[in-house]
Amino acid sequence: MEHAPAWLTSSLVYLAAAVIAVPLSKAIGLGSILGYLAAGIVIGPWGFGFVSNVDDILHFAEFGVVLMLFLIGLELEPRRLWSLRRPIFGWGSAQVLGCAALLFAAGLAAGAPWRTALVAALGLALSSTAIALQVMGERNLLPTSTGQAGFSILLFQDVAAIPILALLPLLGVAQGPDAASGSIWLQAGKIVGVIALIILGGRLLLRPLLRLIAKSRTPEIFTAGALLLVVSIAALMQLVGLSMALGAFLAGVLLADSEYRRELETDIEPFKGLLLGLFFMAVGMSIDFGILWRSPGTMALIVVALLVLKGAVIWGIAKPMGIPLLERPVFIVLLAQGGEFAFVVFQAAAGAQVFSAETSSLLIGAVAVSMLVSPVLLVAVDRLLLPRLEGRARTLPEISEPQHAPVIIAGFGRYGQIIGRLLNAQGFAATVLDHDADMIEAARSFGYKVFYGDATRLDLLRTAGAETARVLVVAVDDKEQSLRIVDLAREHFPHLELVARARDVTHWNALRDRQVMRVEREVFESSLRSGRTVLELLGLQPYEARRQAMRFRRHNLALFEKMYPHHRDQAKLIAVVKEGRQQLEQQMARERAENAERIKQGEDRRPGWEAEGD
Repeated sequence: MEHAPAWLTSSLVYLAAAVIAVPLSKAIGLGSILGYLAAGIVIGPWGFGFVSNVDDILHFAEFGVVLMLFLIGLELEPRRLWSLRRPIFGWGSAQVLGCAALLFAAGLAAGAPWRTALVAALGLALSSTAIALQVMGERNLLPTSTGQAGFSILLFQDVAAIPILALLPLLGVAQGPDAASGSIWLQAGKIVGVIALIILGGRLLLRPLLRLIAKSRTPEIFTAGALLLVVSIAALMQLVGLSMALGAFLAGVLLADSEYRRELETDIEPFKGLLLGLFFMAVGMSIDFGILWRSPGTMALIVVALLVLKGAVIWGIAKPMGIPLLERPVFIVLLAQGGEFAFVVFQAAAGAQVFSAETSSLLIGAVAVSMLVSPVLLVAVDRLLLPRLEGRARTLPEISEPQHAPVIIAGFGRYGQIIGRLLNAQGFAATVLDHDADMIEAARSFGYKVFYGDATRLDLLRTAGAETARVLVVAVDDKEQSLRIVDLAREHFPHLELVARARDVTHWNALRDRQVMRVEREVFESSLRSGRTVLELLGLQPYEARRQAMRFRRHNLALFEKMYPHHRDQAKLIAVVKEGRQQLEQQMARERAENAERIKQGEDRRPGWEAEGD
């Protein structure tokens, strides 16, 4: 019986480790990236030893780096970069240069050679784009000023990694025994010449080449052509002594500027997460824990210096950037940790002989540890630091003078603003409450009268005039807060008519359990309008599209009422939904057949605009 090929065995080990480790890591709140790192450590030479050939591991990691940088370059749209140019190049450069300067000084103070201190400082100044964006997305920070500031800095770091990589061959040549100023300038000339050749030649040849490949109408050949471009440019970069990763990034940027970018993204996107995961696994496998065990104090010192010095710089720029006090600790933790580009820089530096492989492993291990401890730091921030900062956070004076408007609106976000504007246009006064100081100041700048206050507090509801008001509109974003406001109003102000916003079906059912009958799902009507537009674009007459949309609206509302008594019985609920959907489809199919028959017979009696009411 023949043995399985080595590549097949390795693939089995890699995939099995990823499938086991990543779900476990996400289940305990550490994220998928740290799961990949842990999987690589477990199967590597310092774990169970399923993969022991260090050379193969390093080549595997290098291929993952090339693919990762290609994907990042593919996503880097020049227009997106230009729109954020000021925060990117302003605050981004302040963060990278400030952190690098402090880390460089610390390295020199520790007795490291200046080249080692410089490369270590530049690599450690970078943060994990993947981890930071993932955490900000989970905390819904990306649409906020904090999220935009963090994204701008991370994007600058991604761009800054390229000149850092280009600098490494110069440093490697400069420290060689035969180094001379002529060889340094010769190497610099090669770097500039090859990069210029790739950019100019790519712009002239890329679109015709992709157009020729696209004419074959074979998706896999189109993807193969893109990968051929990546490999060719990477090989050219390596031929002149530059990083293949730098070439892959340039290839991605060139493809991002072509009219075929969207098609390439669609083809490659399903592989993006797996390719990045394979890179992180390779990094985990290549960590030399023998060096870490021999120098635990040095590694711990690097990690502490990394987090403390970067944290100090980021804290210094957070306030001028306008980051709210309560969001600064999370912002600092996410940007203070090391990042995936540091792995690229340190591996390339070791290959260019800027410093030894032992130093590279020590720095890579320190970065990995900083990434491993960042989730723990976030938990500590959430539980220990943020509660103390809440009392110091910037607030506004709470509503203090009694109000007497007939309507109270709790929550003045995107939903509550529409209601308030409609009431104001009709001459009805409303008392508006919100507890987001930034939003209130923004609304006041547009002339809206919004009071600062938490509508879940009984005293503030009394001050807002709940005892004399007629209607309470519950328009807050948070579902739990919405239900607390309803419970408070039902208990202390039973005369109030409640109009509530429901974020989803579960929220809708919870409100109905509290006898709130005037509930609107926040995206239902707008989605229905979009559906009407789609029907019109598909050829239906406007009145017919409107009639069908209104028919669907009435059916959906009636179905919700029919579903409500069974919302705690999942099996019965599913049966009701399936039955209702089948009835609607059958009814509309009959109507389409009847209309087609009438048209065939020459009757064509189509209903007018008023045949169906809203």
